[in-house]
Amino acid sequence: MAKVFKIESPKLPLALEKVNIQDIFYEEDPYLSNCVIANTVIDNIAIDRLILSKVLFKNVRFIDVSFRKIDLTDVIFENCDLSNASFREGLIHRVTFDNCKVLGLNLAEAHVGNVSFDNCIANLCDFTETRLKQVIFNHSSLQSANYFECKFNKVIFNECDINDVDFSQTSLKGIDISSCRYERLNVTLESIKGCEVSSEQAVGFASLLGLKVKS
Repeated sequence: MAKVFKIESPKLPLALEKVNIQDIFYEEDPYLSNCVIANTVIDNIAIDRLILSKVLFKNVRFIDVSFRKIDLTDVIFENCDLSNASFREGLIHRVTFDNCKVLGLNLAEAHVGNVSFDNCIANLCDFTETRLKQVIFNHSSLQSANYFECKFNKVIFNECDINDVDFSQTSLKGIDISSCRYERLNVTLESIKGCEVSSEQAVGFASLLGLKVKS
């Protein structure tokens, strides 16, 4: 079982104002806080340095959206579709993705801290050169996700599908993938040093060492 540590959950007030996010799209310094955005579609929008604080997104679909260098703090995405959205170079802190579809979400070069992905479809997500600190991937599908040259600090993969994930140039020291499912991974011998695996998984990794395991 993956090691358990405490992450800081999003801190939202009980009373949130319902707003239309479209209202801020053309402001010079777009900023939203203390609000809920629900049951809507946000499409064809590109905004740099959008700031969102204490916001609940519920049943929202994002289509052709680019929020480069977004600043997310105390934000919950619940039952949302963020497929192919771009949060590249973002600051993502105390954020929860709960039962979301995040296929191809671009988080490359982002700083991600105290973030959880629970019951998400996160295939093909891009975490290239991303720093992840106190992040949990729980019961999620991460097939073909890209973690190239990531920095992991207290990251958990709990009962996830990590088939064909790319961990190239990323140290997995202290990372426990023993509860995860996969048929193949893109890793190097250097990457897997200190990685925690099941006995069954260890047989597969032995081939990287040039070993032949007898049954």
